[in-house]
Amino acid sequence: MKDFKQLIITRRSTRKFTDEPLEAGQVELILKSALMSPASKSSNPWQFVLVEDKEMLEKLSLAKKHGSKLIAGCTLAVIVLADPTRSDVWIEDASIASIMMQLQAEDLGIGSCWVQIRERFTDADTPSDDYIRNLLDIPAQLQVLSVIAFGNKAQDRPPFDEEKLQWEKVHVGKFNINQLID
Repeated sequence: MKDFKQLIITRRSTRKFTDEPLEAGQVELILKSALMSPASKSSNPWQFVLVEDKEMLEKLSLAKKHGSKLIAGCTLAVIVLADPTRSDVWIEDASIASIMMQLQAEDLGIGSCWVQIRERFTDADTPSDDYIRNLLDIPAQLQVLSVIAFGNKAQDRPPFDEEKLQWEKVHVGKFNINQLID
């Protein structure tokens, strides 16, 4: 494992992947990280659907008007679902599981990209979550939060530039409205 600081600096969204499949052990580690992620009151409202079939990945790439085309080029898509009847903070719990998978992937040298689905629409103005629910036979009570695309990186992106950190967004003691005016 890289040290955590390096992991955070080097993790960047990957939108171009090679055709090389992920190893089963890598996929298992990614999924373990999601299944071990913290959840409010240990409710674990999340569920995950794994898709590796190229034809289905192509269909999933049409889930949004913008920003989902990259799914067609990944080798693994994990659809992140949650049951709002199990937790009132299902969005947060599923989001934490999503980033845990992405951090584990980066630690393994695997690229990933979050594709937002909740509150988004297809080109035909169908809700993106309904589109995916119908494609993958997802029960109505489960909400589709996102698709996380994974694959071996076809491009290297530079690490995050710490010189660009927005320290003006950090307030100490109380909110400082003057920071917004400057």
